[in-house]
This record gives sequence, C-alpha cells and structure tokens, in this order.
Amino acid sequence: MTEKRAIRENEKELILFLLNHLSLKAADYPISEYVEEYEGGIMGSIGLGEPGAVYHSDLIQVEYTDSDNTEVLITLTRDDKNQLLDLDFWKVDFSKLLLYPKPENITFRD
Repeated sequence: MTEKRAIRENEKELILFLLNHLSLKAADYPISEYVEEYEGGIMGSIGLGEPGAVYHSDLIQVEYTDSDNTEVLITLTRDDKNQLLDLDFWKVDFSKLLLYPKPENITFRD
C-alpha cells in the first residue's frame, strides 16, 4: 500500500477549476486532504478516493502542453458512490511531468 501525503494547493486548485467548469459544486465532490501518488509522482497522477473505491466514470478530460512541448491528457474521475476518485495525468511519451499545469494553461477537449 502506498503512503498518503497532504494534497498540494496547486492540485486542489486544478480540481476546483475543473469542477467549476462542469458547474459542479465542490461541496458535492469533497476533495480529500490526503492523496496517494501514482507512479511515484512522476506523471502527477493522484488518488483521491477511499481504499477499495471502484471507478465509475470520467467527469472531464482536458489537455495541457508541458514545458517540453509534450501533450498531457488530464482526467478527473469519480467512483461508484459519486465521489472523486483520481486526477490522472497521461503524458503521451510517458516522460516525467516537468511543470504542473495552471488552470489558465488547460485546453478543454471538444
């Protein structure tokens, strides 16, 4: 089992930005104060859900261009109890995320 750490302010800011874009209330999707890093933190993905939570669906997918001009797909997911599950980053070349995205650098997919 991976050890949890406190959520970073930039992670929380990005999640709130995505929820707001969807016109979802943060009160309906509370953000955990502690998260689990995936891939050792290399790509930026974090687990927000409770242990044993089951994936239900994606809430939103957005795109970001990292500082090395590599595309990154960011997905916010929810579990089967309608709670936040993951903030998943997939850098298309599987390299390390160099610069954490700010909301103003996000591109919404059509």
